[in-house]
Amino acid sequence: MLLEQLRKDVCEANRDLQRYRLVLLTWGNVSGIDRTRGLVVIKPSGVPYGELTPESMVVLDLDGKVAEGNLRPSSDAPSHLVLYKAFTTIGGICHVHSTHATMFAQACRPIPCLGTTHADTFHGEVPVTRPLRKPEIESHYEASTGAVIVEKFARRDPLEMPAVLVAHHGPFTWGLTPAGAVLNSLILEEVARIALGTLALAPDAQPIPGPLLDKHYRRKHGPDAYYGQR
Repeated sequence: MLLEQLRKDVCEANRDLQRYRLVLLTWGNVSGIDRTRGLVVIKPSGVPYGELTPESMVVLDLDGKVAEGNLRPSSDAPSHLVLYKAFTTIGGICHVHSTHATMFAQACRPIPCLGTTHADTFHGEVPVTRPLRKPEIESHYEASTGAVIVEKFARRDPLEMPAVLVAHHGPFTWGLTPAGAVLNSLILEEVARIALGTLALAPDAQPIPGPLLDKHYRRKHGPDAYYGQR
């Protein structure tokens, strides 16, 4: 069996979506990539999370050809593949329709960075893509979804902002591993919930000051990080 450990990691990450209450039904998927072999492991389409096994994961090459697996891959696989090709530092991708983050996506509004809880993980407001155009929807819709994300990150480091909202759709997150991508999705949902509550209390709430944003982000990320244990 190809990529036995990565299959296990991706299977567990997908099952975590249900444990963390990030999904209803089968509304989400996680993938992981082996950069050395150029192969991606992803959830099979429409299979309930409780029925997933490492053996049921689907292995694709970066052109979308099935390298191993008897089930159809997630319908979002083309979006994942576009991101893996463009964001060469990431190792896992998560796409869900979690409630609060999806509210911002449907409103086509970025999630503002209003406090340090947000700044600990996301270096600034979480961006929202432009809406897909009619030809992009009608032809290669899922790949076009990945393309508008890449377009939004033309001048941005995807590891400093490991999340995006696709307009009218929902959030995508990524990380160094499949588990890391899911963790970022969990954090994104929480900061979206906090932002909505903050804006309900104070509609004129302002973004966190730049120095405080940088301090909280850098103490957890980068060469000078000091949060946690070595």
